[in-house]
Amino acid sequence: MDIIKSLLIFILAGLCEIGGGYLIWLWIKEDKPSWYAVLGAVILIAYGVVATWQTSNFGRVYATYGGVFIVMALLWAWKVDGFKPDRYDIIGATIALIGVCIIIYTPRAA
Repeated sequence: MDIIKSLLIFILAGLCEIGGGYLIWLWIKEDKPSWYAVLGAVILIAYGVVATWQTSNFGRVYATYGGVFIVMALLWAWKVDGFKPDRYDIIGATIALIGVCIIIYTPRAA
């Protein structure tokens, strides 16, 4: 159950970071109204808070989040922007995800 809770926190953090960054991207790159930037900044702050809900130490959480971010960014680009990941994107994301699962979920001696 702890792993499921941890994965859900990583997903929520990813949605906050990618969603917030995407709103700021739209404000700058596609000339959207300034409230996009404000909302994006608020959501990015929420990301910083959500990430602290993990129970592991800072280094492992942020290292793991990097791999989760890779996968979520590709999924976001595919579903929101219409970008179609190719097999190399999928292979790379899979390798990153396996690596971060080893980092965060491998049992360690106390």
